[in-house]
Amino acid sequence: MMTDKYTNILVAVDDSVQSEKAFIEAVAIAKRNEASLTVMNSIDLTALSFGPLMMEEVTKLLYANAEELLNKLVNSMYLFKIEKKVSIGIPKQDIINYAEQMKIDLIVVGATGKGRITRALVGSTASYVVNHAPCDVLTASVLIEYS
Repeated sequence: MMTDKYTNILVAVDDSVQSEKAFIEAVAIAKRNEASLTVMNSIDLTALSFGPLMMEEVTKLLYANAEELLNKLVNSMYLFKIEKKVSIGIPKQDIINYAEQMKIDLIVVGATGKGRITRALVGSTASYVVNHAPCDVLTASVLIEYS
């Protein structure tokens, strides 16, 4: 669905180097296109199992960490307005749902974010987004050498 000009861009981030690269790319594309940009972090609670009281505390902590991550990224971009979105759910589905609801025309994601073993077991969020997105998707990657 490649378009000549993007107007509504979503970048999904976690705390990985890959998502930081995706954020930088999304900002550059948004500036070139004079587009709106939303940076999103989705908190995945499915792997956690705590009692109800502990789960509430863990959720609050994860939400605060997600907001801190988004603030750090957004505050690094001067003279550029960026919307922030924190969601709680399954990240790959949250990204697709948000893109559909907000009529996003470009999603930018890091090519990877999780460790190699987790990615092999549950599949890559980027791969899911590429296959299910209602719009164009750009995956950003950074060469990481493992020693």
